[in-house]
Amino acid sequence: MKAIPGKHEQGFTLIELLIAVSILSVGLLALGSMQVSAISGNAHSANVTDSSTLAADRLEKLLALPYTHADLSLGAHVDPNPPAGRTVRWNIVDDAPLANTKTLTLSVQWSDHAIQKSVSMQRIIARML
Repeated sequence: MKAIPGKHEQGFTLIELLIAVSILSVGLLALGSMQVSAISGNAHSANVTDSSTLAADRLEKLLALPYTHADLSLGAHVDPNPPAGRTVRWNIVDDAPLANTKTLTLSVQWSDHAIQKSVSMQRIIARML
């Protein structure tokens, strides 16, 4: 197509520039929203990982105790010195699922934005005769 004499194309018009800036702004807002979601997801994952590690650690300590230790007696127990922001509880059921066994259920609870979360683990301890 031939150019019209006397007309010269010299860069972008103001409308083209406004459209380009609008598209860029929408993209940057979407990127910012994704960052907020990623940070929130990472924080939640860190809480679950920390609680799972704590639960596994406390479970191993309880499993290392003698079968007749007070912390493995029938009923509910609470850790008197849990890490800040966490509650560690465990429950012992005697002769379940078989005679001379104990079922140990341990849970770690924490609050995440006023919502209670928890991780639980369960093991069976056998009396060694």
